[in-house]
Amino acid sequence: MTSSTPGLPGTPDTRAAAQAYLRLLAAVRAVLDDPRAASRAAPLLAVPIAEADEALGAAGLAGNEREFLRLVAGQVQVSER
Repeated sequence: MTSSTPGLPGTPDTRAAAQAYLRLLAAVRAVLDDPRAASRAAPLLAVPIAEADEALGAAGLAGNEREFLRLVAGQVQVSER
């Protein structure tokens, strides 16, 4: 894979997929951190799940978890800088 942005692995589509996944994780944490929201988890997470699924498909990463998680790790490292 090539990277057009120094320090960020992957293509724009793969970076978008990794970022969508990180947004999904943040949404899951937010919903599960609030016991009152647990009963509404499915509707609250429907949009971030759909966004992550669409981004994974667009990037050709569906079924390629090893590469995808490598890209997620790169996004996490960049966001921690």
